[in-house]
Amino acid sequence: MTFFDLNSQDTVVASYVTGLTSSDLEHDAWSLCNPVFITHQWSGAAAPPERHAEVRLGWNDEGLLVRFVCSQHEPLVVVDHPVTNKKTLGLWDRDVCEIFVAPDSSSPDHYFEFEAAPTGEWIDLGIQLTKSGKETEWDYSSGMKTNASVAAEEIVVGMLIPWSERIPKPNRGVQWRVNLFRCVGSDEETRYLSWRPTRTPEPNFHVPEAFGTLRFA
Repeated sequence: MTFFDLNSQDTVVASYVTGLTSSDLEHDAWSLCNPVFITHQWSGAAAPPERHAEVRLGWNDEGLLVRFVCSQHEPLVVVDHPVTNKKTLGLWDRDVCEIFVAPDSSSPDHYFEFEAAPTGEWIDLGIQLTKSGKETEWDYSSGMKTNASVAAEEIVVGMLIPWSERIPKPNRGVQWRVNLFRCVGSDEETRYLSWRPTRTPEPNFHVPEAFGTLRFA
């Protein structure tokens, strides 16, 4: 699979799609959602094509839908016995797809982190960045749902993030802040990929200044 280098993009459009769920990884409605591409490491350095990913976002009355289609040309970094009935702390140390979303675009330092692995494992966290550091709401419960498929040289990971008081259903035209990530492989120097590179000295996804725009259409 080959992805075009669209690292200059700063906006991802979520299209309204009816009847789509996190389990519909191959549904035709995904073609109505515009793709963006993860082609760079967190640092801004180009990632090898065999690690690239395509991401599409949609939404409906149920929630925000996210689908990652990832090139996979190396052994998966996963556990043998995944637990999927509760959040998996430390999931970011294995192969995983991530979305950080800030519903209040005027306050991007307060955002939510959602991760899903090829094994179906997941984690959801509330994050608040302050002058003294990062405060994590470990017991945040979004009700997110995940699904995944693994094939030769490709993995597909889907998420559904339900609307709630914390993640309110938007109107068309509303804009949030967002970034998209993929962790792949075991090399700590190269495994952290980002749609909008954070360009920090060490790998770090928690940089709201690097977030792009999520627009609901």
